Amino acid sequence: MKFLDQARIYIRSGDGGAGCVSFRREKFIEFGGPDGGDGGRGGDVVAECVEGLNTLIDYRYQQHFKAKTGMHGMGRNRAGGRGPDAVLKVPAGTQIFEEDGETLIADLTEVGQRVVIAKGGNGGFGNAHFKSSTNRAPRRANPGEQGEEMEIWLRLKLIADAGLVGLPNAGKSTFLATVSAAKPKIADYPFTTLHPGLGVVGIDGREFVLADIPGLIEGAHEGHGLGDRFLGHVERCGALLHLIDASGEHAGRAYRIVRQELDAYGAGLAEKPEIIALSKCDIVDEETLKQQIERLRRAVSSYGPAVTPGEKRRAILKISAATGAGVKEALRALLSVVEGRRKVEAEAEPQPEWRP
Repeated sequence: MKFLDQARIYIRSGDGGAGCVSFRREKFIEFGGPDGGDGGRGGDVVAECVEGLNTLIDYRYQQHFKAKTGMHGMGRNRAGGRGPDAVLKVPAGTQIFEEDGETLIADLTEVGQRVVIAKGGNGGFGNAHFKSSTNRAPRRANPGEQGEEMEIWLRLKLIADAGLVGLPNAGKSTFLATVSAAKPKIADYPFTTLHPGLGVVGIDGREFVLADIPGLIEGAHEGHGLGDRFLGHVERCGALLHLIDASGEHAGRAYRIVRQELDAYGAGLAEKPEIIALSKCDIVDEETLKQQIERLRRAVSSYGPAVTPGEKRRAILKISAATGAGVKEALRALLSVVEGRRKVEAEAEPQPEWRP
């Protein structure tokens, strides 16, 4: 399935049904009076968060959504039925913005959430509403109210417990494929990963969701390379696993480039807990590995938050996704941070008041 994390669509709620002009006609009743019913309300445009979706690709092929008009009123004081809603099914993590792309309408983060984006128009009054002491047989009824129409933006920010960041070709996709059932494209050239991917990681009988983010390069926040647009998917992550290629030219410089891009993006990414790991350690000799670790340690001392508030020295893990060396240690370190965040969020949730 192709990945799409942004879509612009046109929506229109249903018009209200028209009121009815009708009179009671019955044998032996000469002046039956008005009995026109009201029109039904138009359908709403509703966004619903559903399970099983992780892309907005459906909205590439259909960009216009219109709810149905309410039914018109009928004689014998019968009101028209309500128009069916138009339901936009979106994955968890979808944000809905107005046409300007900045004004947030709704943020759907949990399966089952529903929000009305455009309300349907009210139905018009039938002529029975206009009966009075001076007008016993009104011949007027209201048309239905028009529905709302607008263009909106749908933007998806994947919900993951942890995210993989690093320069292109740092081994992020290989790592994700090793620790989960995900099957990202893997090749020996930069920008193999063009779209974010998710994988469920299991370690010590526990699970968490890991996101693979396309590689960043220097100047990504200015639009270089793939830009920093995909960093939006890391905003909801509780921790980052920063992979640095041990076979690269300078591990410290590679680390600083990514940290600078996280700082430039903002949204709290630079303050997120970070696990640092040198990848591809199986293809370099011991002397080169020591040099890279020392370079990386000097860079880390001036950049990056600690995993825990009281930590003074950052641990640098050595891993190889190809051989499996150090992979479990990296996952356990990530899991520790993820579970700590889950515990804090659970304690912050208001507990329902107990009543006998």
